[in-house]
Amino acid sequence: MINFGIRNLKVFFKDKSSVFFSLLAVFIIIGLYALFLGDVWTSSMSGTPGIRFLMDSWIMAGVLAVTSVTTTMGAYGIMVQDKEKKITKDFAASPIGYRNILGGYIIGAVVIGIIMSVITLILAELYIVVGGGELMGAVSLIKVLGLIVLCTLSSSSIVLFLVSFFKSNNAFATASTIIGTLIGFLAGVYLPIGQLPESVQWIVKCFPPSHGAVLFKQVMMAQPMAVSFKGAPTQVISDFERMMGITMKFGDTTVTPLASILILLVTAAIFYTLALINISRKQK
Repeated sequence: MINFGIRNLKVFFKDKSSVFFSLLAVFIIIGLYALFLGDVWTSSMSGTPGIRFLMDSWIMAGVLAVTSVTTTMGAYGIMVQDKEKKITKDFAASPIGYRNILGGYIIGAVVIGIIMSVITLILAELYIVVGGGELMGAVSLIKVLGLIVLCTLSSSSIVLFLVSFFKSNNAFATASTIIGTLIGFLAGVYLPIGQLPESVQWIVKCFPPSHGAVLFKQVMMAQPMAVSFKGAPTQVISDFERMMGITMKFGDTTVTPLASILILLVTAAIFYTLALINISRKQK
């Protein structure tokens, strides 16, 4: 299983186009922010101290949540390619066993997602520092690394379930394009959640990766929030957090960090199970 996972890692990183397209949505988000959205948001709150540091941290937290989805999607593209080329039949005839093969795909996707997310984190911190911000402290960094693992496991499960229905690269490429387009909206990155219509907000709140984005924001924005909102009334801070998706509410109930973590863990358990059932059914 581990050796098969290593094989998938080598196949993924050997194909430079797969690596690039798995990060395409991330490049688009950063590009839009750097060229257009960043100036709009910072100018609208120009009187707030450290606003650039605050908004840079906000967008980069969202980018990390998106990366966990798009990179695992790219990693599972190897499984679709193997199906289309009938390579999976060769694997099935070997003594490895299909469960070990499937486990290898999952291990490969999760490891790829973590590696690419860590690379994205390094680039995000550099972007924040260049913009006049500060590096995260050691405790915050450890928390972010833990969230990367958690979000990658959750996103990987959802993507595996979706990919389990595909048999051709064309179908996979179409799905990747659609997901890459929508993920920025569903994770509350292109627009703050508070600016979306109420019905759309409910969709975003029910989308598991958006809870990963919330957790990233709470950790990465703690330091700049302390600077930008020093001495501000509690209500002002609370309104800003709800608007920017730093906290989520279902009605009058605020979703706690523990609840978001449980949502991601339960999502991983449910979708890995559904994916395994669907794949096992097709093997019979």
